[in-house]
Amino acid sequence: MELTIAQKLEALLKLQSIDSQLDEIIKLRGDLPEEVRDLEDEIAGFETRIGKFNAEIQALEEEIERNRNVKKDAEKLINKYKDQQMNVRNNREYDAISKEIELQSLEIELADKRINEATFRIRTKEEEIKGTQNTLKERQEDLKAKKGELDQLTSESQEDEKKLMQNREEQAEQIEERLLKSYNKIRNNAINGLAVVTVKRGACGGCFNVVPPQRQADIRDKKKIIVCEHCGRIFADAEGAPEPATTGRR
Repeated sequence: MELTIAQKLEALLKLQSIDSQLDEIIKLRGDLPEEVRDLEDEIAGFETRIGKFNAEIQALEEEIERNRNVKKDAEKLINKYKDQQMNVRNNREYDAISKEIELQSLEIELADKRINEATFRIRTKEEEIKGTQNTLKERQEDLKAKKGELDQLTSESQEDEKKLMQNREEQAEQIEERLLKSYNKIRNNAINGLAVVTVKRGACGGCFNVVPPQRQADIRDKKKIIVCEHCGRIFADAEGAPEPATTGRR
């Protein structure tokens, strides 16, 4: 059954009233939901950073182990070359073996240098992990407190919110899809959450701009859907009609 314009406007006004009450509930929670999300994101970032540091430490420990093996191999070769020096037949062979011993000694020095550098970097990473863990612990405590506060506020209004959400679904079903989409679009773009308003004292209930007398008469007639030429909100009635609860936002 096709609804009249007056019935459509009444349905929209009821939906706006429900949405405004939901806005009030959300407003009572303030910035807590956003603060909780920000803390969760920050904590995830710290955990990722710690994981990255640990992976870098593991890579450095593997590098240290490789250089220790390089040292062991070089030390074995030095011992081998020293044994060979005992059986050389001439100075040329002795010098050649001495050169190999010198090269392996340089390998050991280079490995020691790399081990020391990696060890220093590990200590630095461990200090960074410790600092990050301390900050992480603080943020986790903050998150626990914020979540507790938010849960308390949510639990206090949970039943009301659930009931209003159910009423909203039922009310939305009574509005044709095209009109509902327009309502939602206007509401999402409105800073104070009002998509449907009345005209009071000759002004739009949303943006407070003056509505011409003839336009007010057309609004009262309810022969067609009329929107504010300044803000685009839908006019439900002019003078005397109940106004939906506002959220205090503009």
